[in-house]
Amino acid sequence: MRQLVLKYSFLLLGVSGMVSLPSCDNNFEEINTNPNAVSVPTAKYIFSKALYDGASNSGNKGNLLFGLMQYTTSYNDVEGFGSKYVASQVNATGSVFSNSYPAQINEIGEVIKAVKEDPAKVNLYAVARIWRVYCFSRLTDLYGDIPYSEAGQGYNQSIFQPKYDKQQAIYADMLKELEESAMALDASNTTTFGSSDLIYAGDVTKWKKFAYSLMLRLGMRLTKVEEATAQSWVKKAIAGGVIRDYADIAKMSYTASGQNINKNPVAWQLLNDNYIKADGVSNVEGGKYQQVFIDSLKANNDPRLGVLAVVYVDGVASSDESIQKGMPSNINGNKPDDFVSYSEPKPSTVLRVDAPLLLFTVAEADFLLAEASLRGWYTTETASALYEEGIRAAMKQWDLISGTTNVIDPERIESYVAAHLLPTGSSVEAQKEQIYTQFWLGLFPDAQEVYNNYRRTGYPNLVPNNYPGNATGGQLFRRFLYPVLEQTLNRTSYNDAITNQGADDLMTKIWWD
Repeated sequence: MRQLVLKYSFLLLGVSGMVSLPSCDNNFEEINTNPNAVSVPTAKYIFSKALYDGASNSGNKGNLLFGLMQYTTSYNDVEGFGSKYVASQVNATGSVFSNSYPAQINEIGEVIKAVKEDPAKVNLYAVARIWRVYCFSRLTDLYGDIPYSEAGQGYNQSIFQPKYDKQQAIYADMLKELEESAMALDASNTTTFGSSDLIYAGDVTKWKKFAYSLMLRLGMRLTKVEEATAQSWVKKAIAGGVIRDYADIAKMSYTASGQNINKNPVAWQLLNDNYIKADGVSNVEGGKYQQVFIDSLKANNDPRLGVLAVVYVDGVASSDESIQKGMPSNINGNKPDDFVSYSEPKPSTVLRVDAPLLLFTVAEADFLLAEASLRGWYTTETASALYEEGIRAAMKQWDLISGTTNVIDPERIESYVAAHLLPTGSSVEAQKEQIYTQFWLGLFPDAQEVYNNYRRTGYPNLVPNNYPGNATGGQLFRRFLYPVLEQTLNRTSYNDAITNQGADDLMTKIWWD
């Protein structure tokens, strides 16, 4: 199935118009009709492509959020932008926006258009709406105000300069969409996307849990700006049923062969940027794990260290925990003499191109529920029990990524949990700090979701890199920049967004922040 996806791709007009031609006919249409083209798009194939693109287009890249959340760095200012905030590279942050609208946003819109009017396809419509929320949530969380209600309507409604909706309105609509879609899913209706659904293979019960899990995620996002609204949606999500079982984890499946779109996008990006030669020296962009991340793993005797990291010794990858070492983020331009001695991602886990990409995990649900418990919004389980289960789940999920059972010794997991108990006698704030420090460790490599919660909670307590020539005054930036082309192709809407949200600047806070 995956090999067929691109055969059924088609042109989706978004921001460009159509050219008028003279009316001279002379059988032009007949002569120029491709007999092998698909005139009516097939929803299930477009849905698969929308899943691939939605999972791929994110801030989870070495030169963006991997660096900012202090997982990786580079001596190269381009690849090291995320860890150095170099002023000359700020426009790299516009890439997620630029890549998303022509791809998954247009694609999932076409799926919805194809199925929404057919009552027999209620499950297809609901699932497509849930995925649309996932895609838009990842975009608005990076940029703030974005084209939403008019997005992807170039072909359908000739809207080539869509307005930017306010993030507050976007969030209200996304949460409404999740609620309606979850309620509409019908397990007795056997019409699903089936094998074209690369996340749950058509299992609507699991899609419902994913919908309520996203509701939990987005509801918690509102704690700084609309606490009562946050509480209401979090309680709805819990009542609906979020992902708590290992088998229900929302994950995209990939293969090691075929087209590159079929490969885990995070692993593939990291490999091609730096690690494909696997010798510890020939890293094209100079990438390595950052000192902050490796030091934290080592200092806490974290059993993930040997699962995530290797150092090349005489050309051979070693997972020996005692020799792991992270590279400082303040190295300025020149490859250090001891470059080979720094840790980098392990080929059989982080760089495994046929590993699933985890979109929402048991660990994330447990950590968010732990905070909800601290707030008194969830009383069935204690914050400490949820926090401990979150740590266990975060370690256990590496079985999925590595394809190996008990890749982390269960006894070491329990020892780690015992050594990192939640300080229940301390303040709520101190407990939140510990929860979201474990969130930082446990959700890797989903740096974007860690970034979102960092901005909301302030944790983990990362020390910014005041690198020469940085664009932020030595602070971790708060949002991504809109693509430069928006200032030309969609100027009025772009200017309206600036008026509402503030300067198109890395340090301008988005609404929920």
